[in-house]
Amino acid sequence: MKPVEDLKKEHQAIKLMLKILTEVARGLETGQAADLKDLNDILEFLKVFADRCHHAKEEQLLFPALEKAGLPREQGPLGVMLNEHNEGRALVREMEEALDGIARGQERAGLNFARQARAYIDLLSGHIDKEDNVLYPLADDRLGRKARETLEVGFERLEREIIGPGRHQEFHRLLERLGKKYLEPGKSN
Repeated sequence: MKPVEDLKKEHQAIKLMLKILTEVARGLETGQAADLKDLNDILEFLKVFADRCHHAKEEQLLFPALEKAGLPREQGPLGVMLNEHNEGRALVREMEEALDGIARGQERAGLNFARQARAYIDLLSGHIDKEDNVLYPLADDRLGRKARETLEVGFERLEREIIGPGRHQEFHRLLERLGKKYLEPGKSN
């Protein structure tokens, strides 16, 4: 699989989690009780799958390859993507703090979680669109066969070292479970 195709496939999983998170936020906004395990699992997915795996592939491998191919790091699409990765990390930290508040029974913590979740969903939705439609086509145009092969090997190594064997499949099972619960009510019981 080409590196860009691998990243786009991961985007599909992240977009599914964003749909689930949208439904979770909607529930919290209407006063539904939060399922703390689900909220923890969602944050784990965002921190490990989306950030430590997917964003790490971009930041540690793809972006340096694009820099080497002539794209400046600080200006243009690479700088925007790096800033948005950092914004996303900050929003996940805010959701974690709100989750702690939910666990302690703080009155407005669920609404705060939902507000941060919606900001994250908006950010990541636009971010994914920019990567799929601007950055990745640039990568396909600028990176030669050798650079793509190096990225493929690097992606596999990074995934093994950072998230470990079998973890990718666990995250896909999580998406399936949460998808049935939040996107297809009635099928989770």
